[in-house]
Amino acid sequence: MALLKEKVIDVHHWTDKTFSFKTTRNQSFRFVNGEFAMIGLLVNDKPLLRAYSIASANYEDELEFLSIKVPDGPLTSRLQHLKVGDEVLVNPKCTGTLTIDNVTQADNLYLLSTGTGIAPFMSIIRDPETYEKFKSVILCHTTRTHTEHTYTDVIQEMCNTFPLTYYDTCTQEDYVRKGRFWEHIDNFTNGGFNKDTDRVMVCGGPDMNYECRDYFENLGFQEGNLGEPGDFVLERAFVD
Repeated sequence: MALLKEKVIDVHHWTDKTFSFKTTRNQSFRFVNGEFAMIGLLVNDKPLLRAYSIASANYEDELEFLSIKVPDGPLTSRLQHLKVGDEVLVNPKCTGTLTIDNVTQADNLYLLSTGTGIAPFMSIIRDPETYEKFKSVILCHTTRTHTEHTYTDVIQEMCNTFPLTYYDTCTQEDYVRKGRFWEHIDNFTNGGFNKDTDRVMVCGGPDMNYECRDYFENLGFQEGNLGEPGDFVLERAFVD
């Protein structure tokens, strides 16, 4: 399948460790909110691609991606220097487990993220269909510092428009909600997760994913996948 060539139309550096960028969007490009695409750059005349969740919603005219900055990362060391007008390669075939189709219907949808793992959830909370399937959506985002809480203006706008609750925590500085989201479960769930009423999506590093998988399986939750929806889903694709 031929790679699409998209132009960078905006770059935003959130911190010295994270940035986001927007590109043009080919009219043929289709995706489900929460999916990821393989994107990258031409390096030594060869495409260098990594999996990136799409942060924009599928009805928007541009594509948006959120990335960490890794000084010696094969791709991220180059992506972090993107400028408006630069060209980015995008594989038109998208996939991923973090879609509302992969969890069964319930009252509450919890979106648990760390760092740049919030990206697919930015797509999901912008989707009106999310709020048709679930009565309430709770977005949890744990970062090291408060400045790494990206998209707070957009999230607040969504909270004012939809039944969305935002719960952010920090691990490495004093903050009103200090620590990982694990330490605040009783607060944002009103006493703990309930298989009868709650569905969960998880996006973070491998350790967080496995920790969450074990935690929810111990509660009796069934993991969903591309073939059969369940009570919770994980995303297993990561950038370098």
